[in-house]
Amino acid sequence: MSTFDDIRPYRDDEVPQVISRLRHDEQLVRAIEHYKFPRLSKYCRSLTSFLVRRNLQHNLRRINTIHDVQEMVAGFMINTVRKTTSGFTYEGLDKLPKDRAFLFISNHRDIAMDPALVNFALYQSGRELVEIAIGDNLLSNPLVSDIMRLNRSFIVKRSVEGHKAKLQALTQLSAYIDHTLSQNRAIWIAQREGRAKNGLDKTDPAIIKMLNIYGRKQGMAFSETIKRMNIVPVSISYEYDPCDLLKAKELQAREQSEYVKGEGEDIASIIRGISCPKGRVHIAFGEPLQQDFEDAEEVAAAIDRQITRNYKLFPSNILAFEQLKTLSESFAHLQEESLHRLQELAGQARQAWDNLDRDEMGQKASEFSDRVGGYPNLLQRYILEMYANPLINKFAGAPGDSAPQT
Repeated sequence: MSTFDDIRPYRDDEVPQVISRLRHDEQLVRAIEHYKFPRLSKYCRSLTSFLVRRNLQHNLRRINTIHDVQEMVAGFMINTVRKTTSGFTYEGLDKLPKDRAFLFISNHRDIAMDPALVNFALYQSGRELVEIAIGDNLLSNPLVSDIMRLNRSFIVKRSVEGHKAKLQALTQLSAYIDHTLSQNRAIWIAQREGRAKNGLDKTDPAIIKMLNIYGRKQGMAFSETIKRMNIVPVSISYEYDPCDLLKAKELQAREQSEYVKGEGEDIASIIRGISCPKGRVHIAFGEPLQQDFEDAEEVAAAIDRQITRNYKLFPSNILAFEQLKTLSESFAHLQEESLHRLQELAGQARQAWDNLDRDEMGQKASEFSDRVGGYPNLLQRYILEMYANPLINKFAGAPGDSAPQT
């Protein structure tokens, strides 16, 4: 048994056996029915089930290697982007050498779509796709585990208990990441465990400390390890969050009592994230971190600066901020000067959109109001803060920044 067999993605020689399992998986059939025939499957299950089974058997017969899997996923992503977004853009890849493997660390808003869209940008630019770090809490379902490991995902053991077991898991993970990068294979990992439910993106220094474990054991200096990793911060911006209502419910529950995640909650979020409208989506790839860093906190702060600076604001962010003006407690943590400057910058952004296309801005304002207004009153504050916080995070108390780019 290899050192990494229990966490690595599947290999080509393992694909036929996994595909055989998927061909006969009832849960997979139901999931595809829900995605492809959300209305028809409720009233004519026998027909939709027949169509899905026939199509599944046909498509899976062509899958023999991991490359085949990723080509199929690319086709799925093309359709998903076309159906659920009103525009997908990316920038920054032209500044990154194609012959070098990078460790992409991004903000985390959607369980499945964040790494999938990073991969989609890489695919469109003709680059090798990443291996994806995914928590074992999502892999308790054998179907999900098979699909993710076929799609070059490796496992982060979050559920292990006991100090010794956790240290062993982190050491193995750190060694695997170093090994993968040394084989010139890129990696995607989120900047923190769990999604940013409130729209505030912040890197957990514990992620950086984990990355350093292997280098430290090899006697490397901290700064040398970080340079070796070729860390590239990535900003992912969604005009609309498909899971905003689910996140708002969780935020409210956490405020009122101790929150307990329900069974199947992550799967429901994954399905919504994939299948529901997102508006425009933008991904900005930053610059590799090659400075001499002293510690994990310094690296985390450098990642945050790039993610925040490169985050693309949409009308939804400005409109949410304007609606929150009447809720002064949302800005109680800001100094008066910072709040004044933030309002000024929000106004400049609003004016920029108005000047570009007044009709579009009016349409977006109506669209956003209808979206928020359709949610329960008790949850609307959480929704507005979720969309306004990226603007607040981007400009509050940052005197050197320029006006928002649109």
